[in-house]
Amino acid sequence: MENKAVALKEEGNKRFSEGDFEGAQAFYTMAIQKDPKNTSLFTNRAFARIKLRSWEGCLEDCIKAIELQRNNLKGYYYLAQAQLALHHPNEALSSALMAYDICINSNDSSTTKVSDLVLQAKKEKWEVRERERLRRRSHLLRELEDGLAATAVLEAEEVEKRVRGGQLSASGGQEEKAEIQTSMQKKTQELQNIFAITDPEHMQRREVPDYMIDSISFSIMHDPVITKTGQSYDRSTIMEHFRRSETDPLTREPLRLEELRPNLALKQACQEFLEQNGWAVDW
Repeated sequence: MENKAVALKEEGNKRFSEGDFEGAQAFYTMAIQKDPKNTSLFTNRAFARIKLRSWEGCLEDCIKAIELQRNNLKGYYYLAQAQLALHHPNEALSSALMAYDICINSNDSSTTKVSDLVLQAKKEKWEVRERERLRRRSHLLRELEDGLAATAVLEAEEVEKRVRGGQLSASGGQEEKAEIQTSMQKKTQELQNIFAITDPEHMQRREVPDYMIDSISFSIMHDPVITKTGQSYDRSTIMEHFRRSETDPLTREPLRLEELRPNLALKQACQEFLEQNGWAVDW
């Protein structure tokens, strides 16, 4: 059984490398039927489903992979991507942070990629809070945004009908629904920008510059230090990291305490930003 599963997995890998993600998904499914305890089969199929934008199926595969192997890096990494696509930023942030912790503890080379995903999830979580804040400020904005969302739902339902009627493939349907969602988000952003112009004091979107965010804690830095490679971290978080490993958390290269230098310019920028934007302490 296991030998058959390996052959099916290899064929799935071949299809994936050729860009045939539906074919890859099919072969991974057959391999799972032969070897249902093989974690890599579930994460491989999850990745194929990400390419197909089959988010619910990806969720199921990731959860199964994590059940089989608790500290499954790919399982949490793909899970966070699916949760983001399904607009569950709180859950996505939790999954991404789990993947990040696994990277740090195992000295994995994927730390930078996973760190970027954590930051993306945190930004999306903040965006949800910002949208709700702006909506509370303006009843008209809320009504217009709800109208855009309702139109997107109706358009997605029409696409689903075409898929069920055989007029459109499953992958084609996923692509069209993704385009509908992207268009709705773009229109919503344009709408918010218009309202921000009319009432900049209350309706302006609030953002924290990426360069002020610590790559370990994902919070605004208060006492940044810089490494020999030019990467900045908050002093408290890099000191805590050194208790586990004397390496750069992102590059994995050797790094010692005495090699760190205060980043005075960045420290001043962070202090001035916090003084002018008190809300940022909750970012």
